[in-house]
Amino acid sequence: MIDYPFTVRHLSKEEGGGYLAESLDLNGCMADGETIEEAVHNLEDAVNSWIKTAQELGHFIPSPSDDSKFSGKWVVRTPKSIHHRLVDMAKREGVSLNTLTVSLLAEGLGSKAIHHS
Repeated sequence: MIDYPFTVRHLSKEEGGGYLAESLDLNGCMADGETIEEAVHNLEDAVNSWIKTAQELGHFIPSPSDDSKFSGKWVVRTPKSIHHRLVDMAKREGVSLNTLTVSLLAEGLGSKAIHHS
């Protein structure tokens, strides 16, 4: 399990497809995968390698961000048609509805950050 917060976003065909998982606290630490789960699993390896390399080089290793005031859980109401479409999409991707929703939110936030920078 990754102790550091991260984002996951879908990669376009031009970017090679699949998903990109990126650590928010470890500069440049990221990994990709064909599925969300694979990208997150690969990020676990990348985080461990990033920390090991930083230790070997004597570089500063930041502590994980403290998000303790945020539970990570909230309830959202959607129209039934959107709920249905999300459930269908999650089934096609082979992921849970929660995993899909987090990925879509992260992708949207990443897109907003790119357009506002």
